Amino acid sequence: MKKLISIAGTTGIGKTRLAIAVAKHYQTEIISCDSRQFFKEMKIGTAAPSAEELAEVPHHFIGHLSVTDSYSIGQYEVDALQKLEELFAIHEVVVMVGGSMMYEKAVTEGLNDLPEASAIHQEKLNEIWKNSGIEGLQQLLKQLDEIYFQQVDLDNPRRLLRAIDVIWQTGRPYSELISVPRKQRDFQVIRIGITAPREIIYDRINRRVEVMMESGLVEEARSLLPYQDLVPLKTVGYTELFWYFSGEWDLETAVSEIKKNSRRFAKRQLTWYRKEDDIHWVNFEHSHEEALSLLEKIVG
Repeated sequence: MKKLISIAGTTGIGKTRLAIAVAKHYQTEIISCDSRQFFKEMKIGTAAPSAEELAEVPHHFIGHLSVTDSYSIGQYEVDALQKLEELFAIHEVVVMVGGSMMYEKAVTEGLNDLPEASAIHQEKLNEIWKNSGIEGLQQLLKQLDEIYFQQVDLDNPRRLLRAIDVIWQTGRPYSELISVPRKQRDFQVIRIGITAPREIIYDRINRRVEVMMESGLVEEARSLLPYQDLVPLKTVGYTELFWYFSGEWDLETAVSEIKKNSRRFAKRQLTWYRKEDDIHWVNFEHSHEEALSLLEKIVG
């Protein structure tokens, strides 16, 4: 059976470098399941792999879309499985990496059979979003499904809109609907997670934001001002700078908020991963050595 090695872990923990090391070891290619890195205009704020890193190993689903493109997790599942079929025709092993947990799940387990989006519900929810902000959507989801509220990326409006829409259509909790077992994949999934003490994770996130600022994040975000109302830009690293551009915050406040919201996202990632029982954890300080040693026993 072909093998998909999925590299998991919180934001800023070193997944990209480990994925490249593993892909080089098996002389294979990488598919990304980081939904923020799909957009070519958002390289700095999403910490997309550098040109040098992309040249080390063939990557797929990095910068293949524009922020003006419409793209769903369902379409990603279709595209990723098609790409895997192509890659497995020439490789025994393929590497996947990214911190978007639901996108990883879409590939490794498949999405549930859920109804298509309701135009009426979307219009109503967008009105709530416009009038009450993302907090209004968050509170509505919390009332409807406390379990999914604890799992979801609360700063991702697409997740909130989708979950609430499905709950309204089906009358059932979204967390219940997505827990239904799905069809088995025809490849073996091996999940490797990078772990570190929480204070180390938070420190790495803070330093990563500072590097983004030095690399030109303000200029990148400014270039995206005309698109600030599009869903891809409703994300950490950009929304805070849009507040700065509007004069509501100074730059120091915006940077502080980027760090805080990035740490909040990492906390939600940790909560998600704690519930997963099939991840082989390796220490961030020796992740390459530990991962390759572990994979040698499983894959050969």
